[in-house]
Amino acid sequence: MRETTETTQKPATIRGYYDIIAVLFVAFLLVSNIAATKLIGASIGPIKLVFDGGAILFPLTYILGDVLSEVYGFRRARRVIVTGFLVQILASVVFAIVVALPPNSDYADQEAFAAVVGVVPRFVAASTLGFLCGQLLNSYVLIRIKKRWGEKHLWARLMGSTLVGEAVDTVVFCAVAWGGLILAGDMPLETILNLTVVGFIYKMAVEAILLPVTYAVVGWLKAREPLYLESK
Repeated sequence: MRETTETTQKPATIRGYYDIIAVLFVAFLLVSNIAATKLIGASIGPIKLVFDGGAILFPLTYILGDVLSEVYGFRRARRVIVTGFLVQILASVVFAIVVALPPNSDYADQEAFAAVVGVVPRFVAASTLGFLCGQLLNSYVLIRIKKRWGEKHLWARLMGSTLVGEAVDTVVFCAVAWGGLILAGDMPLETILNLTVVGFIYKMAVEAILLPVTYAVVGWLKAREPLYLESK
């Protein structure tokens, strides 16, 4: 009896890597939302570039989204996307409560704290709308291309889905996050257009540059991931 139990017991690695990728996805998303409250300016000769701090990590969420969709399918990818959406809402509510609570008498950084995280709810609203539209489209397009071509042309699935998802995400995010400042006359339209175009080009460039890494990760997971092997 003992011998039969030991033989049929699945190894610990049967759980796979889905949870690790999901945690990284949500963590990158939260860090990017806070970092996005700062606009960064850089000049290359006569060309001025404007981007936000979220650009450092946020493109990686699309790469992880590609991995989730390619290896685990639309249903499991959607589960992570919805989880990220809910965690964003939770973070926004917590930040709003913390800012509203009275600071201790010897706490001297209330204004600085409020200046940084006090605008996060607006950015979370922008990111949430862009994130849901962009990530769901990214996952949907990748799955549709895969159904048409099968396992071939992985590069087309990765780049094509990101092209659609990032375009929608970037436009929605910039419009919601900065549109009010434009209407109020506190920020010129040219700055937001610059931010939108530079942000989109940058995110696509990151996807293209890291394409070999994405290929390697997807191939490695497909060879070892029980959830993928079970669905074949």
